Amino acid sequence: MKRILITGYKASELGIFSLKHPGISIIKKAIQKRLTPLIEEGLEWVVVSGGWGVELWAAEAVLDLREGTYPELKLAVITPFLEQEEKWSDEKKNSYTSVITRANYVNSITKTKYEGPWQFKERDKFLLRNSDGILLVYDEDTEGSPKFMKQQAAQVAAHHDYPIITINASDLQNVAEDEQDMEHGDAWGDMDTLHPGGPADYEEI
Repeated sequence: MKRILITGYKASELGIFSLKHPGISIIKKAIQKRLTPLIEEGLEWVVVSGGWGVELWAAEAVLDLREGTYPELKLAVITPFLEQEEKWSDEKKNSYTSVITRANYVNSITKTKYEGPWQFKERDKFLLRNSDGILLVYDEDTEGSPKFMKQQAAQVAAHHDYPIITINASDLQNVAEDEQDMEHGDAWGDMDTLHPGGPADYEEI
């Protein structure tokens, strides 16, 4: 696998509304844990679309790996439309800009600002077509927006060699417990904050 797509819940689906939420670092560590053996096996590119939530945190996790042990690892941020961060808070925009300026490749599927949900559908088709596998932060017991991407990935996997790797709530709990063991403190807090709500509204940016 040379190119892996990473996606998952939006921050709001996880009940995360602060950049200082301890769950963010747990998610990033879980992603790094899954990526490390893939990099050792030849992974070259990580692809995200940069949405606020798992996708942006995954990008930050990749950049940390690139700046540390794996300088050859490359990050691509391919957004569904231009200026997807336009209505974000300044704090979130700063995080986004930091990722965009350090990514190896940045582009948008559609060359306009947000026009409608069809842009997300075009994004999904393009990203699945241009990756060799997918890593999803998604738990079957807590539905949310990743459900739709997993269904599409399963359709691809039915006809091609397309690995679908998931990080679920149990995986995150294990990472949190490992962190607690190392820090002798509560690195996660209430795991209930991880559980997403109902189906996502794709028109919410």
